Amino acid sequence: MTRKVADCRKFPSESNCTLTIAGEEDEVVRAACEHAVSVHGHTDGPELREGIRGMIEDERVPA
Repeated sequence: MTRKVADCRKFPSESNCTLTIAGEEDEVVRAACEHAVSVHGHTDGPELREGIRGMIEDERVPA
C-alpha cells in the first residue's frame, strides 16, 4: 500500500510551518486535521478534512 503525505511547506502560513505527516490516508487526514486546528487555528469539520484529503499526495520513495 502506498503511504500518503501531507506537507505544510506546500501551503503558505504565517508560522512558516515545516511539518510533514506520512502514513495511511485516514491516519494522515486525522493527524493533519489535529495539527491544523492546534497549530494553525482552523476549525475541525468536514470542510477542513476534505481540504486536507485533497492536498495529500503519494509518498515518493527514492529508487
